[in-house]
Amino acid sequence: MRTPNSPHISGRWRRIGSAAAATGALLIAGLGTAAHADAATPHKVSSKAIAAAVAKAHVQYSSVCGTTPKKGYAACNALRVTGGTTAFQEEQAVKKGVKPATVSPKASSATPTGYGPSDLQDAYGLTAASANNGSGQTVAIVDAYDDPNAAADLATYRSYYGLPACTVANGCFKKVSQTGSTTSLPTANSGWAGEISLDLDMVSAIAPNAHILLVEAKSATDANLGTAVNEAVKLGAKFVSNSYGGSESSSDTSYDSSYYNHPGVAITASAGDEGYGAEYPAASKYVTSVGGTALSTASNSRGWTETVWKTSSTEGTGSGCSAYDAKPSWQTDTGCTKRMIADVSAVADPATGVSVYDSYGADGTGWNTYGGTSASAPIIASVYALAGTPGSSDYPSQYPYLDTSALNDVTSGNNGTCSTSYFCTARTGYDGPTGLGTPQGLAAFGG
Repeated sequence: MRTPNSPHISGRWRRIGSAAAATGALLIAGLGTAAHADAATPHKVSSKAIAAAVAKAHVQYSSVCGTTPKKGYAACNALRVTGGTTAFQEEQAVKKGVKPATVSPKASSATPTGYGPSDLQDAYGLTAASANNGSGQTVAIVDAYDDPNAAADLATYRSYYGLPACTVANGCFKKVSQTGSTTSLPTANSGWAGEISLDLDMVSAIAPNAHILLVEAKSATDANLGTAVNEAVKLGAKFVSNSYGGSESSSDTSYDSSYYNHPGVAITASAGDEGYGAEYPAASKYVTSVGGTALSTASNSRGWTETVWKTSSTEGTGSGCSAYDAKPSWQTDTGCTKRMIADVSAVADPATGVSVYDSYGADGTGWNTYGGTSASAPIIASVYALAGTPGSSDYPSQYPYLDTSALNDVTSGNNGTCSTSYFCTARTGYDGPTGLGTPQGLAAFGG
């Protein structure tokens, strides 16, 4: 759980962490000419050799949104890899017969160093849906402060991976303030710009045919971010991703009714990156709270495997039993009488992280690898978009509970030690760190 500190989000790095990738053969399939070239294999490599290489992945990373916020403020849950070698880099290196490159925080990478669209689509059974669904849908991203390079960086990411152009000119991309203005935007911030790039790129990776609406709050207060959520819904978005969180408070139930109670809209929120401990708005009964996993390929029928993301006792996916929010009727675990975090999950481990392009400010060094539940929240919002418009009176957070067989149940790993085991430890069926599991196609995300 986050603890009080400065309300000002400076974009300075908050902490350095490290994460080791899970073992497993990573068979990275690129999307687009450049990605195919990057994945070229000059000689045959055994799956055992690839697994051994991937096991060496070990990264350092930083939280891009500054110090832990005080009460009434939120910080983003984006973690930027600043050193070491990612699982993607290790896999590519062994297949090419070369020494893996090392991530540098101060130099642009010429090519991606994390998972791309085709990897994520394949891992979650979305390849056909991503190609064919999503047209006419709008996925909204809510963040604090302005990213002046959002449109240009989005274009770079999509061009590299061969995705359809999504620009202001063609009507696919729109950036507004929390009041809906396209011209009077918040102050720019380097750390939150990295968060914005991560969010936009994850929507692009999962739902490349959807429109994207970026709503920028003027600051990282709960009230301003909530106002931005309302603006996103007002502007027609049926899918809203929130990759931020802060400590719970007695004000949360009023925030629920003021900002997050939107029937007919799928709202996702990151579970947090600091291990066990409830965050808000993930604790809101009106949102789908999204936990995080470590994702690697495997020789099973799915071709991938996932465990709970945990780096240390204070670094890993969030989970928790809310102190304030009532339990929604569709959530039936018995150890927590109030709202339990999370509902579902997706990749968040920085060592098995996703590729992002960000060029703004001190943190904007080009191609980077990102992790954190800031990656998993927009992934899940985009899966909802592929599944179609929610029923007008529905709360889409209940959908996964109606078809749990259509999810990949994550049954190994933990994010800490809890007196009620499933609050922290994965098991068959529902658990706190990964919820009901990760997407296996669309069936669990449509009404």
